[in-house]
Amino acid sequence: MNTILFYSQIAVSVILIILIAIQQKGAALGSAFGGGGEFYSSKRGIEKKIHYATIATATLFLVLGVLNILIP
Repeated sequence: MNTILFYSQIAVSVILIILIAIQQKGAALGSAFGGGGEFYSSKRGIEKKIHYATIATATLFLVLGVLNILIP
């Protein structure tokens, strides 16, 4: 059982990395430090679905991590 949780957590982490990488927030590294925030736009369409999928995948990743610790 522990092996299944381990490999499923690895698979979920790869999916989470991909989902985070395809989200478009800014054009350059400067936007990570506060630059490039001249306007606010709401998420629509596929951006919104990717955002919710990222939240669900991150939650699943955390649940799998806790289960991996609790189940010997």
